[in-house]
This record gives sequence, C-alpha cells and structure tokens, in this order.
Amino acid sequence: MQWHRDLLRRPHARASCNKQPGRPRTVRSIRALVLRLARENSTWDYRRIHGELATLGIKIAASTVWAILRHEGIDPAPQRTTVTWTAFPRSQADALLPVDFTETITPCHRQHTLAAIEHTTRRIRTLDTTAHPTADWVTQTISNLVTDVQNAGIHGKFLIRDRDAKYPALIDEIYARTSSATTRS
Repeated sequence: MQWHRDLLRRPHARASCNKQPGRPRTVRSIRALVLRLARENSTWDYRRIHGELATLGIKIAASTVWAILRHEGIDPAPQRTTVTWTAFPRSQADALLPVDFTETITPCHRQHTLAAIEHTTRRIRTLDTTAHPTADWVTQTISNLVTDVQNAGIHGKFLIRDRDAKYPALIDEIYARTSSATTRS
C-alpha cells in the first residue's frame, strides 16, 4: 500500500513545487515605486531610495533596490550635484590663507618659522624666523603678511590657523581690519 500512497503523492508534490528556483521576484507595485522614486529624484542613490521606502514602511533590502535600478538601466549611484570634500578646497583656494609655525632644531638652538601657503599658486611664503616667538613678533609678522598679500593681489578671505598659544587674539583683529576678512581657527 505504501507504493500506492507514494504514487498518489508524486503528482501533487510535482504540481505544488516551485517551478523557478531561487528567490521570488519583488512585487510589481514595489518595483514600480522604486523606479518612480529614481526617475523623479535623479540625484538619489539606491541607499536613499531604500531609506525612503523604509520610512513608508516597505521592507526591502538595499541590494534589491540596487538590482531593480540596475536591471532597468538606471545608475544605482549617480554622481551627486553637490560639491565633494575633495573639490571644496579647490573651489575655495583663492579665499584660504593657512598660516602655521614650523620648527627647525639644530644642535645649537631651535628656530620657529612662520609660513603661509597660497593654495591657488601652491606657493609657500616664509614670513619670518625667530628663536623666541612673542605676541608682538607674531602680530608684526602677520601685519607684514597682510601687506605682502595685498601687494601681490591675493585676496585671502579666511586666515586659517591652529589654536597655538603663540598666536595672540590681536591677529584676528589685524587681519580683519586690514583685509576686511574673517579668521578661522
């Protein structure tokens, strides 16, 4: 009798099994929504679309969104229209004027050199050197820098420096007064 039961089960088992191996396709309405979001928001990448679907309560994997977009010929991660971090300093190069101290140590003594970098020309301006930087010396050196920069036709809007104790608060006032700009630390 076992053979008879097996014979009866086989057609039913064959009819009820999945014809296509693998994971079932994503529901057509979800696919349509993914494509609609991608077409209406061309700067969104697949992760942003996945996040928007999650806020709507639709549970779908980010890789599935990527696969749907790729299958339809839409770039899953389009180039963004915003400025990237690497492009930002290049676009703002003429407005930045970084200043910093470098130290040279010889067997006899230690020298502190104040230098400024012009990003547009990639030129390093060595301003002055001293063994003992004081607030008066730094103030005078920054005043000389502002004069040199203005004579060279460079319009640095931001003087960038670190929060070293060697820089007096007076630097901000000098640079703002003489170049009508702001200082960032």
